[in-house]
Amino acid sequence: MRMGVDYYPEHWDRSMWEEDAKLMQETGVSLIRVAEFAWSRLEPTEGNYDFTWLDDAIDTFATHGIHVVIGTPTCTPPNWLVNAYPDVLPQDEKLHPRYPGIRGHRCYNSPSMRHYSALIVERLALHYANNPAVIGWQTDNEFSLNECNCEHCNSRFRMWLQDKYDSIESINAAWGTVVWSGEYSDWSQITTPLGGTNHKNPSYVLDYKRFETDSVVEFQQLQLNILRKHCPNHFVTHNIWSYPMSLDYYKLCENLDFVSLDYYPSTSPEKAESSGYSGALTLDLARGIKRQNFWIMETISGPPGCWMPMWRTPHPGFIRAFAWQSIARGADTLVHFRWRSAPSGAEQFWHGLIDHSNVPGRRFEEYRGLCDEVRKLAPLLEGTEVQGEVAILHSHDQYNAFQIQHQVEGMDYFDNLKTIHRAFTKLGIMTDVLNETDDLSGYKLIVAPSLFLLDPEIASRLETCVKNGATLVLMPRTGVKNQNNVCWTQPLPGPLSNAAGVTVAEYDPIGRDVHNIRWQNKAYSCSQWCDILSPKGAEAVAWYEDDFFAGETAATVHKFGEGKVYYLGTVPEEAFYLDFLRDVADNSGLHFIPDLPEGIQISTRVKGSTRYLFLMNLTRKQQTMLLDGTFRSLLGSREIGPTLTMAPYAVEIVELPQKNV
Repeated sequence: MRMGVDYYPEHWDRSMWEEDAKLMQETGVSLIRVAEFAWSRLEPTEGNYDFTWLDDAIDTFATHGIHVVIGTPTCTPPNWLVNAYPDVLPQDEKLHPRYPGIRGHRCYNSPSMRHYSALIVERLALHYANNPAVIGWQTDNEFSLNECNCEHCNSRFRMWLQDKYDSIESINAAWGTVVWSGEYSDWSQITTPLGGTNHKNPSYVLDYKRFETDSVVEFQQLQLNILRKHCPNHFVTHNIWSYPMSLDYYKLCENLDFVSLDYYPSTSPEKAESSGYSGALTLDLARGIKRQNFWIMETISGPPGCWMPMWRTPHPGFIRAFAWQSIARGADTLVHFRWRSAPSGAEQFWHGLIDHSNVPGRRFEEYRGLCDEVRKLAPLLEGTEVQGEVAILHSHDQYNAFQIQHQVEGMDYFDNLKTIHRAFTKLGIMTDVLNETDDLSGYKLIVAPSLFLLDPEIASRLETCVKNGATLVLMPRTGVKNQNNVCWTQPLPGPLSNAAGVTVAEYDPIGRDVHNIRWQNKAYSCSQWCDILSPKGAEAVAWYEDDFFAGETAATVHKFGEGKVYYLGTVPEEAFYLDFLRDVADNSGLHFIPDLPEGIQISTRVKGSTRYLFLMNLTRKQQTMLLDGTFRSLLGSREIGPTLTMAPYAVEIVELPQKNV
């Protein structure tokens, strides 16, 4: 477990490197990430490489015990490359090139981009393979879908489709192109989504999104192959951006050693409480990609500002608290962005730990204290991991399908997932947010927010989990379509109707209208969607209270094998989720905390028979909570509890015997 910073030696006079390295060493920094945007300095003109400045910088920091992660610089093609080989630039849906001026101006399928990317990565790999200060690599920077429509993407898209569908007849059948006379008679007729209209076949658009992900994965694999060949003793990772994201991170990260996340919790006062819950979901998602601990490759050091107005500056304690939140949910290394604010360029006001004044201030001193705490606790936390008790299913395909066809005003796949996760977090129940295709055996409780696209194989695996004793919670808009984004011609929830013991007789897309349901003699509001349910063996447990379907079933539970399936036909308010999930967790034998104060989060990391419990007040107000006993704080070497009063952004860590919380 270590602390690091993102550092750009090419931005600073060489006379500053030694001073920076010395201060980093004194502060507790043991790692820097470099060079992910430095292609024009590493290769100033085509074929003329200059690594001497980077050699000098790495040597300077190495003398102070600081290791280095090198970022491959392929996110920022230099001007000479763009000018000489214009196929590097992606093209929009009207075939207009997207010119440089911001990073990411490259087509993943461009032959020139792939050729020159391979050359610079191989030169770097060969040069630094045996440098003892270099410990690993970051591919590119914050990959995303650029949705290019150039001739190379068109050609590769057709090849991708031919590989998947074999024949024109198969693709016509899979996409249902008979609608609107969209049938193809030759592969050459298929293009990327040109024109910009929203009225496109949803099956076609979803496959294009999948193709785009595979293009990114292939572009990254080109680099991975080179790095694995020449640097077998180095790790390789990538710094994913936050969620939601159309790019399939599960595919992107499959061949990496571990996931790295760029995490920027909001500093806005109005989001002082919600930011911590959104962040908890982001961290759980990152951990769930490979089901293992991860790195934070960038996180907040000051008020961000670049393509948007600046955020509020982090409140005292904010940087420290959210760093510990990251560690609490599985981060093994924290790299703060950045060491010093940039004096020039687009990110001048995406502030670092040290401001433009070059005088370390309040935020820097907070960071110094954080480094000291992490250094002291690292021996205890080394080798620990987070173990969630509940599985929440997530899918980039589901997100994309909802984005392609918005079901109703106000319904958002990721926002609804966020609400469910927030309820578990408020109950103190640790969750694993997993790919819907993952092995879910061993979980007592599985929540599946809107399996809009439902593969019969996934439905069968969920049925097996329930038969073996798990509780499964389903949401509206489940089982609507198959994986080709074509509607099932059977009653909802489609392939899960039998396990759920219920079908949807009718539905009403109510959007932002507010309705009411009754569950356990208590009324709750709901919105977005109302499935009017017809139990087929399931027991009705909630009913609608208004509109033409007043008195009709809104939620059911069905005993299935050794387990049970709940079906929620609407999207209730958070208060319902808190009461409902508390009840379901209790019946599933899971531990929960019924009165956790708003904004207080807990998390555990486990090693052997020992649990380390993290308690964090991620709000701007003092909070009080009750602990199950008295414990010694690992941060302050003092007794805390059973009543614990926490100042704004306070953190406590205690050691517990296994299973005692």
